[in-house]
Amino acid sequence: MKAFPLLVALALAGCVGNDLRIAEQGSFAVGGTVTRAPGEFDFARPTRPDGRTLHGDHAAVSYQIPAHAKATPLAFLPGYGQTSRCWDTTPDGREGWRTTFLRRGWSVYLVDQPRRGAAGRTATVATPSAVPDDQLWLENFRIHAGAFPEGDAAMDQFLRWMTPDTGPIDGTLVADSLVALTKRIGPTVLFTHSQGGIFGWAVPGRGGKVAAIVAIEPGAFPFPEGEVPAPIPNSSPFTPTRPVTLAPDAFDALCRVPILVLFGDGIAAAPSATDWPGDGWRARLAQGRQFVACAKRHGGDVTLTHLPEVGIRGNTHFPFADTNSEAVADYVAAWLRAKGLD
Repeated sequence: MKAFPLLVALALAGCVGNDLRIAEQGSFAVGGTVTRAPGEFDFARPTRPDGRTLHGDHAAVSYQIPAHAKATPLAFLPGYGQTSRCWDTTPDGREGWRTTFLRRGWSVYLVDQPRRGAAGRTATVATPSAVPDDQLWLENFRIHAGAFPEGDAAMDQFLRWMTPDTGPIDGTLVADSLVALTKRIGPTVLFTHSQGGIFGWAVPGRGGKVAAIVAIEPGAFPFPEGEVPAPIPNSSPFTPTRPVTLAPDAFDALCRVPILVLFGDGIAAAPSATDWPGDGWRARLAQGRQFVACAKRHGGDVTLTHLPEVGIRGNTHFPFADTNSEAVADYVAAWLRAKGLD
């Protein structure tokens, strides 16, 4: 008799046993620009550019909605050099956070930002780089922190996540595409990673319908005009870590949104001239704590969690790819539940 309520709960979450029931899935574009060449299009001379248009600079979104989905959807924006594929399957072949949160009953929307990945159609072309740089990113992402999947095959898969941009990175285009997404699907929990976090801060102030933000190791933190702290010195080649400046009304809009910030392991506890990756992320963590204090002065609801301090250890810059990704997802799900978004 006690098993029946459990089966009902699993069915309501959209899964029974190992089965995941998807009620709807698909893809679409949001945001973007339309560029028109001068002149008029001539049907008899179709290869001439006169009067032709280019639809570009949009975000590409793929989505899945489980049976009996929770009311609030989740949208996932990747970080620098990444596409939405990073949320899909871990480098060692386990289910990624797309499926992790689908199994928990949330609708999931994966975003490729303008000028990258499936959203590569750009109105302003940039030349992709072919400079060998794998080791630079492996060190900066603290892949040796402890929980990253072991083995050459997993490392090969991870390095093949990296993707060039087809045009210049434009934070306004990214933020506005997220605004358009949230207006289409309703109040949304916005998950951002790394550089994606920089763009996510602006979404509430630009009219986005944001129910909450989960920012995973954001590249920089926002402050209102007049309260912007100085960059924190560090030994990283990516220094200085400059804060993001928001207009006061945009910062106040952000402060009306519950925010969870996560940092992983391998971050220096004190300034270090030799551990440049740990030192660079030490500066970002310190800037994050400045942001928490500032947001709370403005009435914000911000939780910053350094995962080792709550007993979740070994995480790299990619906790959703690490071997303990489910434990981190458990922590995030509990926070969402506490905020009434479960």
